[in-house]
Amino acid sequence: MSTQTQASRRRKPKQGDSFFKREFDEYKFLRIVSLISILALTALVLAGLFAPGLRYSLATPPRAALDSPAFLNELEPLVDSKITRNNDVEVIENGENFYTAELDAMRHAQRSINLEAYIFHKGRVTDEVLSVLTDRAKAGVKVNLVMDSMGSLSTRKHYFKALKDAGGHVQWYHRLRLHNWFSENNRTHREITVVDGSIAFVGGAGYADWWRFGEKREPRWRDTMVRVQGDAVRGIQGTFIENWLETAGEILDGSDYLPQTGGEPGHATALVVTSTPSSGGSTRARVLFQTLIAAAHKSIYITTPYFLPDRSMREELVRARNRGVSVQLVVPGKHADHALTRSSGQSAYGDLLKADADVFEYEPSMIHAKIMIVDGAWSVVGSANLDNRSFGINDEINVAVLDPEFAARLSDDFKQDVSRSKRVSLADWQHRGVYERLLEAVGWVFERQQ
Repeated sequence: MSTQTQASRRRKPKQGDSFFKREFDEYKFLRIVSLISILALTALVLAGLFAPGLRYSLATPPRAALDSPAFLNELEPLVDSKITRNNDVEVIENGENFYTAELDAMRHAQRSINLEAYIFHKGRVTDEVLSVLTDRAKAGVKVNLVMDSMGSLSTRKHYFKALKDAGGHVQWYHRLRLHNWFSENNRTHREITVVDGSIAFVGGAGYADWWRFGEKREPRWRDTMVRVQGDAVRGIQGTFIENWLETAGEILDGSDYLPQTGGEPGHATALVVTSTPSSGGSTRARVLFQTLIAAAHKSIYITTPYFLPDRSMREELVRARNRGVSVQLVVPGKHADHALTRSSGQSAYGDLLKADADVFEYEPSMIHAKIMIVDGAWSVVGSANLDNRSFGINDEINVAVLDPEFAARLSDDFKQDVSRSKRVSLADWQHRGVYERLLEAVGWVFERQQ
């Protein structure tokens, strides 16, 4: 067949056709590649939404007492974390207190300040933070700031000009680039501040006005941070250094960041459990929660702002309840900042309520604390929510503390939060409205990404 005959069979482009449309019509290869690309992208989205999550279960349920050397010997390798025994861990409740403590530590920094935040939102709180960081940078303190590019999307680069001009360093985690768009769904959800490598703050709060200043309709958020001193700080600093390497291409080393430890700051045993999703979907944070819940003999108190437990977590909580463990949860009420996530979480109440667990919805404001207390002995405080993103997608950090005094302090706060909450009964849950059930159904579609 002649070239002229082949050309005559092609569609003659119209005068108004764009260049891309003419090329698309002209070449079959482009149509095939486009179709394959669309199918691949669709498969990627569907896999993210509907792929089954990893099932978690312990081959042998823990039998040793939670405060025994035998249990510690098992837990340490399971979560791949070093046990440290000379820590002082202090509970600091709510923004008016923990921001004051964090800023005070920053003002007294002599060597370094490392700050990592999922949320760093422009406002009165961050204005003061940047003012302090800029002053310390001018004084020769090494200041490094990492923010998640999605969680802090509204905060622009020019906001940090004074800090950078003073010698501070600012990086953004997983900014959308051609080479990393496959990992864009992985966020750093860690909230870390480390001063001089010797004082660290970890918990659920980033830096934004809603943790400090309330409004008439939206009161100040309820949250908890902990101040850590002792050898556990080295693990927290190492976690920051991991994300700094990923964003800045630099390993922070030397005594300004990792000073020699000395003295005995406290008596609490602690493990710093960092969490980054593996290629198979497992995370150390998820193993930590599963193991402690499975080992509980008396009580499990959980406060979480986003309650979307996977099937394995629900089953483990129900098993704990069936063996007589008191299971109590505090979750957001009407002030929840994500209505769809709250509705999705409400659908998970059923299994727990049928097992006679207690679910309380906090009423005064949005509750954002991320805490678990087991048997009045172990406590977990950090950035992880009881949801799929924290246990399978995001970078997280949690501090697990074995100290009855620390657990008692958190338990007092938990009981105070319960007193300000509305108990959800099984009858209430069974008779929830059509609109709530509809939101639950919509939320189920996106559950793996919440």
